[in-house]
Amino acid sequence: MTAPSLAPGKPCPHCGKPAVEKYKPFCSGRCADVDLNRWLSGVYAIPVEEEDGEEDAKPRDASEDEPS
Repeated sequence: MTAPSLAPGKPCPHCGKPAVEKYKPFCSGRCADVDLNRWLSGVYAIPVEEEDGEEDAKPRDASEDEPS
């Protein structure tokens, strides 16, 4: 099964120019690279909800169980 194609005439998400088939959904390699850099540098991030009690939880160290 192939991935669905984008709607014809959908603009580049970075600069708004028409997308080029070779770089879809971008108009050029430059816009694709700019987007990749944003992902790699942390500008874009997928939000994560932490469950209660996990934000302060630390992994236990085995040496903590041994008496001094």
